[in-house]
Amino acid sequence: MTVVRLEVREMRIGELARATGTTPRALRHYEQAGLLPSERAPNGYRVYDERAVVRVRNIRFLLDVGLTLEDVRVFVPCLDGDVAAAPPSGKGLEVALERLAVLDERIAAQTAVRDRLAEALRRVTGGRVRPAA
Repeated sequence: MTVVRLEVREMRIGELARATGTTPRALRHYEQAGLLPSERAPNGYRVYDERAVVRVRNIRFLLDVGLTLEDVRVFVPCLDGDVAAAPPSGKGLEVALERLAVLDERIAAQTAVRDRLAEALRRVTGGRVRPAA
């Protein structure tokens, strides 16, 4: 039986940042949050497995859809795959639904504040100012 070893290229933090459209600071933040493992080169620089590109893109996707870093922790087991296309786990779905409820509450609160401000403007201007809808 022959064992085939795949060579995996290592990347420094700047290379990974460029490859994923993020910043070194964000990558360090993801690492500190336990989402992005790294190794240290003999010179002390962080080095990442080239597969980290997929992981970082998945982290960014989950953050971009409104999840927090804490929420993203639930998805750690699948961050190296296609998170956007895969069906969510029960826990992942629960976290996403909870986050959606929080966002809905915030939107409702902001809408109420906006409506109070619009009403106040209508009163003080005699209805001359019409806020954009």
